[in-house]
Amino acid sequence: MTGRALSLVVLACLTICGARIAQAEPNAAANAEAAKHFQRGVTMYNEADYRAALVEFRRAYETSPNAAVLYNIGQTYYQLQNYAAALVALGRYLTEAGPSASHRREVEATVDTLQSRVGKVAITTSLPGADITVDDELVGKTPLDEPVLVSIGRRKITALRDGRVTETRFVDVAAGDTVNVALAAGTRNEQLTTTPKTSGKSSLTLGWVITGGLGVVMVGTGVGAYIESRSLQDARSKYHASADDLNSKANLVKWLSRTADASAVLAVIGTAVMLKLTWSRSDSSETRVALTPSGIQIAGKF
Repeated sequence: MTGRALSLVVLACLTICGARIAQAEPNAAANAEAAKHFQRGVTMYNEADYRAALVEFRRAYETSPNAAVLYNIGQTYYQLQNYAAALVALGRYLTEAGPSASHRREVEATVDTLQSRVGKVAITTSLPGADITVDDELVGKTPLDEPVLVSIGRRKITALRDGRVTETRFVDVAAGDTVNVALAAGTRNEQLTTTPKTSGKSSLTLGWVITGGLGVVMVGTGVGAYIESRSLQDARSKYHASADDLNSKANLVKWLSRTADASAVLAVIGTAVMLKLTWSRSDSSETRVALTPSGIQIAGKF
């Protein structure tokens, strides 16, 4: 429907609203307020400000429900390419206006068109009571009774708990599709409570203990290698030293030296990692730790 054609229709709807107000209905003040919003919506629609028009039409319907306003809401959604919302609004118009609806044939043809421009999204969450939005518009709380009707195309699905976004997914929906979407619904705080608060400190303590143990092994084996190498030199200087004894001492020195070297490397790496983890826990520091051929480099500010 063109903008000009709808302009004529909405003016006709305005006449209907005026006629109802003219009748002595129980809530004349509400009807008068609804008529103001309706007329403002007509003006915004004719100026192609469809979002403002939608707000006014919806407020008019909330203030004083009238099937004629549902027609305008549906057509405005159509202009905004929100085909699912247009389909719902026009379907309600047909139901509430009844068989004698002035635009019934036109709306039935539009509904047939809209049926080919919608799909569904079946949304589940890990926790109940999450607010679900589609393209930033609230559609309900989980668990949802049935899949949500959406317009075809790429849709933004978001789960919120306690006002916080817990997960956002983008899905592509084709006509007639029913797309399954599973979202996380736990808040950040709830996710943290699955682990005791002291676990981080305990992990750091254990890491430092292991790193310290590697350092002890490095020193112990290094000293042992030095002592055994001196003993090997003394044994070689003796005239009657046996070959088996010399080989045994040489193997021991070699094993101790390799163990000292390996534990030294592991201790250096462990120290670097633990320094980074420890400083990353502090909100008042920005520190970087890196291993280089010349040793450990630490840079940052406190």
